[in-house]
Amino acid sequence: MTRSADDPRRRVAWGTSLVLIAITALLGAGAPGASGTATTAEVGAVSVPVLSWAPCDGPKDGFECATARVPLDHLRPSGPTLALAVTRRPAADPAHRTGVLVLHPGGPGNSGVDFARNSYEALPASLRGAFDVVGYDMRGVARSGQVECWDDQEYAAAVDGARGAPGPGALREAVRQAADFAAACQERSGELLPFVGTGSNAKDLDLLRQALGEETLTFYGRSFGSYVGTVYAAQFPRRVRAMVLDGAYDPRRYADVPYAYDAAQFTALDAAVDRFLEWCGREVAACGFGEGRPRQAFQALKRDLDANPVITASGRPATGYTLAYRLMFNINAGKEIWPYLGQALRSAQARQASFLLSPPSPASFDFLTVNTAVECADRRYPDNRPLLAALVTAETASAPLLGPPIGLGPPTYDHNHAPTCTQWPAQRPSRFEGSYRAAGSAPILVLGTTGDPDTPYQDAVTLAGTLDGGRLLTFDAEGHTAYHRSSCVSTLVDTYLTTLALPPRGTVCTDETPPQPLGQRAPIIETDETRDAIPTPR
Repeated sequence: MTRSADDPRRRVAWGTSLVLIAITALLGAGAPGASGTATTAEVGAVSVPVLSWAPCDGPKDGFECATARVPLDHLRPSGPTLALAVTRRPAADPAHRTGVLVLHPGGPGNSGVDFARNSYEALPASLRGAFDVVGYDMRGVARSGQVECWDDQEYAAAVDGARGAPGPGALREAVRQAADFAAACQERSGELLPFVGTGSNAKDLDLLRQALGEETLTFYGRSFGSYVGTVYAAQFPRRVRAMVLDGAYDPRRYADVPYAYDAAQFTALDAAVDRFLEWCGREVAACGFGEGRPRQAFQALKRDLDANPVITASGRPATGYTLAYRLMFNINAGKEIWPYLGQALRSAQARQASFLLSPPSPASFDFLTVNTAVECADRRYPDNRPLLAALVTAETASAPLLGPPIGLGPPTYDHNHAPTCTQWPAQRPSRFEGSYRAAGSAPILVLGTTGDPDTPYQDAVTLAGTLDGGRLLTFDAEGHTAYHRSSCVSTLVDTYLTTLALPPRGTVCTDETPPQPLGQRAPIIETDETRDAIPTPR
């Protein structure tokens, strides 16, 4: 990992972030819901869903589909229900079947049904043989009652009008847009909003376990899926057989000290982009962007695209905001696509087609809507407008590359939920408010990537220490999540899932794929961030 402690701009950014974290940690200590005392009631007599399996629509890939009926409100098990979409592919070796392996893609907002089907062929034969591979769309996502807020035209207008270098008044506009978005959520999905939190999602997962006929659960969750797994283990520790939490969350800071959590995300994202641009400065020919001054060139490109947007084939403009938004997701792929990012930046500079100039699509809007709604249901930001202004301003200033466009833009992804969540109209009965220790659980394997732009490595360290049975496995690399980005990590994970043998304490894998020459196109480059799959191992 590149060391940049001697760079003055990094010292300023990290110093600002440390101040933010210290201040907001103190604020969070007295925030509602910060208590370690569980307040959720027992589920009571909930009917276990009956799954009627039939071949799925679409490709004939061996997957079966079913619908699971679960309570809308788990505190009223006999009340209205939700229909969850579920899919499975039976174990390829029935004679040696171990159980079910549930794959959770995270987001929040990604389809678990699609994740399971798109990831199946990448799984090793040992897992496909031993487990029924299962995925589901969690409540509020895709086939399971998609949350609706802004319509496509309203969302397109908001993101198309956003800028890569926001000017004076940007925070005021972000707060206004957030209020409009929250009101639209209440108008169009008001009955669902209180119940999309992770406390309810974890209870749904346990009902699925029972419906699948399993005494215990084997689970792989990445990114936000790690939080779902954490809350599941906290509520049902004796039902965990094996659990892999990849790209893990620090659960307490995520839920109870959200400004501090956001500050760390902003700086992790900017640090990853900064390391990429430092590589561009050293490897001028391989990167091809910036002529030795890539940081300055990137900032200038954002401003130039704001002033002179590229009109895409859809007729929509690609601005500096579009560039920042796409880079936020694609930087997650790690070093192997750095040459492709350089090429895409150079194409954007020349006003040519580039995957970094693809405006968010209607599918993206569905993803981003759920992303915001679930996190507002899970997290409690202090209802204090001056504090919001002070901390969002400081957070975006601490991350000058992507912080301003993302943090001061319309409601989209993790980092910029504060303006919306401080104005959230719904109650939060589905939020989890308990200990995250998972006392009595089987050992849980936590994966952390040292240069993760999305879920900072320290989160994985903290989660592994929070769980009574946590074991940390470190991937010393760039990029988001670790499984199937490292043969070392993948071998250890597959062994654990099949045999329950954990890697030795302190294990660090260092086999990241280096930057790949142009012409060997990396399949993980996407213009649609909603397409999520476990990558095929190299």
